[in-house]
Formats: sequence, structure tokens, C-alpha cells
Amino acid sequence: MEKRLYRSRSNRKVAGILGGLGDYLNIDPTVLRVIFIILLIASGFFPCIIGYFIAYFIIPEEDV
Repeated sequence: MEKRLYRSRSNRKVAGILGGLGDYLNIDPTVLRVIFIILLIASGFFPCIIGYFIAYFIIPEEDV
């Protein structure tokens, strides 16, 4: 069975991007959220927000 990246339905705060990425990489999604917030502040918000919205439209939602 091949591993696929999906937006999580069960582990989401906003759109499930970081929850799905955490499941895919076998990393706690909370760690990814903290890293994302640090990068968000350090980059001046704009690049991370654009990347998050692009990921929202590209990564499919998890099947139930």
C-alpha cells in the first residue's frame, strides 16, 4: 500500500494541512504547527500564508 498525502479530517485546526503532513511524515502535528508559526512570524506572514493556501487547493481531503 502506497503512502499518500491528504488533508486530515480528524486532526485539523484550520484546514487539516499540517495534521495530514504530520501523519504522512510520522511527526506530531503539534510540532509542525509550532514550526509553521515560527516560520510565519519570521517570514513576515505573506510567504507562509500563500504556501498554505496553495497546499489547501492542491492536497486532496482524506477519504472517510
